[in-house]
Amino acid sequence: MGHLPPKDQARGNGAVLVGRQAQTERLSAVVRGLADGRGVVLEVAGEPGIGKTTVLGLLAEWAAEAGALVARAHAARGATRPGQIITEILEALEGRDPSTAGEPDAAVDAELRSVLGRWAARRGGVLVLDNVHLCDEHSAGRIAQLVRTPPPGPFVLALAHRPRQSGPVLREALEHGVETGSVVRLTLSSLDVRAISDVLGQEGCCTDVFSPPAVSRPAPDHAYTEWRAPEAPVVDGTYVERLHAASGGNPRMLRILLAARWDPDEWPLSAGPDRDGMLRAAVPVVTELDALTADAAHSVQVAAVLGDPFLPGDVAAVSGLGPDRTLAAFTELVDVDLIRPLPWGGGYAFRHPVLAHVALAHASPALRVEAHGRAMELLTARRAPALLRARQAEHLVGAGGAQARQVLVEGAAEMMAKSPATAARWLRLALDHLPAGEQISAPRALLVLDQCQALSAVGRLQEARSLVHELLRHRADLSADLLLRAYAVCGELERLLGRHQEAEAVVRTALDLVPRPLPVPLPPSAAELITAYGRVQLFRGAYGEARDVVREAVEAAGAVDPAVPYLRALAALGDTQLGLLPEAVAEVTECARIVDALPDTAAVTLPDVLAMLGCAELFQERLHDAYRHLERGLEATTGATRRLIRINQLVALCHLDQLTGRLETLCRRAEEARLLARTSGVDEAAGIAMILRATGLLWTRSRRDTDRLLELTDEGYSLAVRKRGWRAAVAVGLRAQAQFLGGDPEGCLRTLVEEGGPRLELLVRTWQPSLLALAGVAALRCGDIDAARDWVGTGEIAAEQLGLPLQRHHVRRARAELHAAEGEHAPAAEQFFEAAESFRRAGLPLEHAWTLVTGAPSAHAAHGMQQALEWLDTAGKAARACGAQRILEEAARIRSLLTASCATAGASVATVQEAGVRATVALLTEREREIAELAAGGKRTKEIAEELFVSSRTVEAHLGRIYRKLDIPSRAALPRALGALVHRPPV
Repeated sequence: MGHLPPKDQARGNGAVLVGRQAQTERLSAVVRGLADGRGVVLEVAGEPGIGKTTVLGLLAEWAAEAGALVARAHAARGATRPGQIITEILEALEGRDPSTAGEPDAAVDAELRSVLGRWAARRGGVLVLDNVHLCDEHSAGRIAQLVRTPPPGPFVLALAHRPRQSGPVLREALEHGVETGSVVRLTLSSLDVRAISDVLGQEGCCTDVFSPPAVSRPAPDHAYTEWRAPEAPVVDGTYVERLHAASGGNPRMLRILLAARWDPDEWPLSAGPDRDGMLRAAVPVVTELDALTADAAHSVQVAAVLGDPFLPGDVAAVSGLGPDRTLAAFTELVDVDLIRPLPWGGGYAFRHPVLAHVALAHASPALRVEAHGRAMELLTARRAPALLRARQAEHLVGAGGAQARQVLVEGAAEMMAKSPATAARWLRLALDHLPAGEQISAPRALLVLDQCQALSAVGRLQEARSLVHELLRHRADLSADLLLRAYAVCGELERLLGRHQEAEAVVRTALDLVPRPLPVPLPPSAAELITAYGRVQLFRGAYGEARDVVREAVEAAGAVDPAVPYLRALAALGDTQLGLLPEAVAEVTECARIVDALPDTAAVTLPDVLAMLGCAELFQERLHDAYRHLERGLEATTGATRRLIRINQLVALCHLDQLTGRLETLCRRAEEARLLARTSGVDEAAGIAMILRATGLLWTRSRRDTDRLLELTDEGYSLAVRKRGWRAAVAVGLRAQAQFLGGDPEGCLRTLVEEGGPRLELLVRTWQPSLLALAGVAALRCGDIDAARDWVGTGEIAAEQLGLPLQRHHVRRARAELHAAEGEHAPAAEQFFEAAESFRRAGLPLEHAWTLVTGAPSAHAAHGMQQALEWLDTAGKAARACGAQRILEEAARIRSLLTASCATAGASVATVQEAGVRATVALLTEREREIAELAAGGKRTKEIAEELFVSSRTVEAHLGRIYRKLDIPSRAALPRALGALVHRPPV
């Protein structure tokens, strides 16, 4: 053995184990003590795979770097002679065989203690003993004695074991040492969610693409910060939590799951599609399985076929070993801690669910087929649920004929809501093994449509689209009901893929096949088609074309039809989009009554209904109800299950988070929505998520980050408006708000006017008053007070027609800004205060704070300095609670200006502001200064571009940065800001 190098070295100097900070600090203390001539016994205890070997490896590395001698031995099951590990230690350190057989125990103990003492006395020594729970009884006794009386001086005995499997002699010695203080115990617990997130290289809910660990050396028990896991499925906000639950926080199990490309939607029925990758990462587990006796190995593989929990009698029946041999095998499996008895019912379960997948993957194909066949017979005889039988049938469908195929179909129906990915796999197997035929039979058509539904739920849209288009190629063979359903599925898939024109063509064609007036009761296929038609028109921004038939379908469906919640939620959101609020409010109220009466088990099967209802409530300013329904629906979706519905839920929740000042949550949800949308091909939703995240960051980050965040906004906007429709209209309003917040009122106004129409009639109807108000304030910042009056006046009319309170508050604030610009500070202050209080009562802290900051100069002019400072203090408190750094910076700027104005007799706020702006001219770059002077001198953008040989877009970008640096609203303020720097041409 000699001076063995550490078995598992931490890569990089000073590497720290993820999630093991306290343990690494203890290791560091042990090494420091060794350098000072102090020894210790270090016990590292924990479950299999928890990281004991890696902790020992890190200790060995640090000790060797400190100049100490390090020796390492690894116990193994089935030692060939008593005391084998002790003999190996003595052989390695002394170069001789002391032949301990027959010698008194005391003599062997003294010999071992003496050898270790001489070895360590040179410059300190560390003896690392791994897996001591596998030692033979003789070796365990020697180690226990060494624990009680270690050699004096700089000697460290570090041992790792599984307490459940260690013998009583060793456990007693270690326990006594812990009580007396001579043993330092490190008990490794499971990693928490934060540690697993660190292992994945995540920040928030994002993850990198992982690469598998090297195969050339055994995989360590734990993960270092440098390690990257294999490629994983798309993640969402729950991915890390679900991975933590699946792995139990065990590093080895985490590695195995990631190597298998774990899919949360298919767990626990499957560890992942990469069987070879899983087995490579599971080498320590496979080694344990290979060390079993034949009966124990056979029993554990059959147990894996049956799945947790399992009974000895069932394993005996499927394995053919009989009761006695099976019970003996179970005794061995419990001793090696591969399975554990359950506290109830006489059943057993694997120590960890991952072990079952490894054991099954490691079994021979012949054994698996035979075991699955017998398990299927056993479950069929018991009339077990289709879900349990389908787990066996999927391995038998190739040879099991119609029975296995039918079990898969029944199992898929049970799994559709819970795990559509598993349902899709089972349906695909059933389809692949249907008898070939010229015509499309009704059973085949139903399977195809169910398969499309399952694939759509997990985001595999192109695959589902190909299937349904192939089915429609044989539409002459389909019954009327199947044809309507096929068209509905096709139209919905085209819509989800952003192909709005194709989607409308498909559903309009099918709608001509539905008799009018609609039959009562409404057939399910007709309800499905009309719902698809309404959704297509909704996302096209043309719900008015579908409104009549949707409302007729609501009446024809009756009160108990399963389609009613879908149709009512669609009608509620559609009428809201059209601005028909009295009808929409009534529809939302009725739909909420239906949904709220459902138990959770039923409600979570309707996440799309909850999403539409929550969105309608959001636009109707029923914020509390919107949160309630959207978050209730979010519980039924993940990044792998119904991900397209989840994207809509997350985006709607981001709107709510922005309104209610939950900026950190907004950024997290928006990044998850962006990731899911981009990987699902839904670019418009990804773009909206990017704009929402950029807006959240504009509130929370300093002004110096503005340019980068506006670039992020523009990138998201370009994605969001690729396909014209409702999402594009939403994106226009969001981008304009971000531009205004970022100090670009000209860009804000340009976005609104160019995309929204002369009176912004092309934008979201329920946002129209606030967007008109935004246009008015932006025009005011650009120095066009006449246009500002026009915009605000139009906004007041729209707000009165719409009747939504928050929209009125936005328009009232814009009117206050107009009063202030016209020098009417008393009415301005009154309206600023009323708007601020209204926002506060509505639970909108950002709008509340921003209104107070904006109105503080008017409060100062109308009521004095004390009133203005109270407004700024209140705004600062609200902004700090939300983390709104931009509001805090603006409040500080206004405070400084007001203070300066008090020191300048008779000076207006505007005069003080100009003085402050001139002091910042030095911030401009040479090019920005050149453009600023030309613009202040009266040149237009195109003229500046031609003179400087750049594009007009480049000039506009420079001007936007100039305004932000000088903290001025527009080009009109440039002459005053630059003062004497501007050389105007003679008149």
